[in-house]
Amino acid sequence: AGQRMLASIVIRLALAETFGLNCGILALDEPTTNLDQRNIEALAQAIVNIVEQRSRQRNFQLVLITHDEKFVQRLGRSNLCDYYYLVTKEHGNSTITRRDIADLE
Repeated sequence: AGQRMLASIVIRLALAETFGLNCGILALDEPTTNLDQRNIEALAQAIVNIVEQRSRQRNFQLVLITHDEKFVQRLGRSNLCDYYYLVTKEHGNSTITRRDIADLE
């Protein structure tokens, strides 16, 4: 099931790359759900490849929503990003904190 899920995500990424070539934003919401570790690594590498290719595009941004800190660490090891935003909720109030990727390791 995890392999089919990864294939589905990779197909969606390919479609986004094809049809949204000039679009500046790639948004992924919980992309590691239902994936095993091997497939999470493959997805991280696919995202790194896309970011490397799109880094020459002036308006490119990756928006990634995840609870998987190890996935964020894997993306951070690529040296393509320096920080991330952590959103926490306490007593009904949300707090957004900018954190260095290096702090995750």
